[in-house]
Amino acid sequence: MDFFYPNWINDFWRVMGLIFFDDKAYFEVKGEKRFDKERIAAFAEQQGFAFYDTASKVNRLKDNASDNFLEIVEPTDIGALLGQMPDCCRLVTTGSKASELLQQQLTVASGSAEGHPVEMPTIGSFTKVHAYERDLEWFRMPSTSRAYPLALGKKADFYRRLFE
Repeated sequence: MDFFYPNWINDFWRVMGLIFFDDKAYFEVKGEKRFDKERIAAFAEQQGFAFYDTASKVNRLKDNASDNFLEIVEPTDIGALLGQMPDCCRLVTTGSKASELLQQQLTVASGSAEGHPVEMPTIGSFTKVHAYERDLEWFRMPSTSRAYPLALGKKADFYRRLFE
């Protein structure tokens, strides 16, 4: 993939269009079923967004992206990523598997006692944690996949919380 959320049937860029431009089609290429990569890249850079998966190597056990059928071969080193972004103070996950992987790393990095993991945020909320030598806010948002049964406007309402 050339960029994150390129799938036409994923609503992430429509959600961003609604939030920032009051236009769900803002990032779409007119007359085509695809998103405008250059417009997205410029927007993400301007906003200071960074995207990465919580796993660097994954086996798909079935022909879909469901968390139930993903085997994590190599988790991403979140500390190494944050080391390259000294001003990053907000992390966002959507899926349960991504959230579990981040929770494990934040628990270790924060020095939480064994058996006392960093609190998992509920969908639409965040947890504050001190890890990787900085204060972080970890948000957990609903999936923007159309398989997730929530109307586009409601998804946008959740994601607006990231920018308040």
